[in-house]
Amino acid sequence: MKNNPLRLILASRSERRSRLLTEMGLDFIRVPAAVEELDGAIYCSRAATLNAVRKAGEVAARYPDALVIGADTVIEYRDKIIGKPADPADAERILLELSGAVHTVVSGVSLQAVNRKIRCTFAVCTEVRFKPFTVSVIREYLSRVQVLDKAGAYAIQEHGEMLIEAIEGPLDNVVGLPCRALQQALDAIFRLEQPES
Repeated sequence: MKNNPLRLILASRSERRSRLLTEMGLDFIRVPAAVEELDGAIYCSRAATLNAVRKAGEVAARYPDALVIGADTVIEYRDKIIGKPADPADAERILLELSGAVHTVVSGVSLQAVNRKIRCTFAVCTEVRFKPFTVSVIREYLSRVQVLDKAGAYAIQEHGEMLIEAIEGPLDNVVGLPCRALQQALDAIFRLEQPES
């Protein structure tokens, strides 16, 4: 990956996504997108994809020679989006609602390069089952983890064992970026960008 034919930009300020890209061995810079995320007013399973497209598109318009990665992750439960909590009381309410139930984590990813006319968009889903837990467990979790910037009021990589019984699907998708699917998309794009011998 060190000879990427395209400069990579992550259209996000997320430390978690940045760390995952670094672990993939990618050389990139971060340029947060200046767009407002869409919420549950649109069909749940499309929200993450549409947000990813909008983020990548906004940054790609400013950096037309680069390949921009836009991503968004939402939590879908009972046909609605569970967003970021407004305050600690809201975080407690969200976790109590999800206790003992299965929810879906959907990450949308969009890769865009304006001058190369590249546009690739996909979504990956992971099912997460929470243990049944009490308010006291929730409060203990919230005392350990800062959740106000996290959809669903939790982070699987931070004391997730307190809440999570099982997952079905990619773990990194719950963290915020489906790395295997992203690598496959990047490999396909980079192959197309290689000069013919």
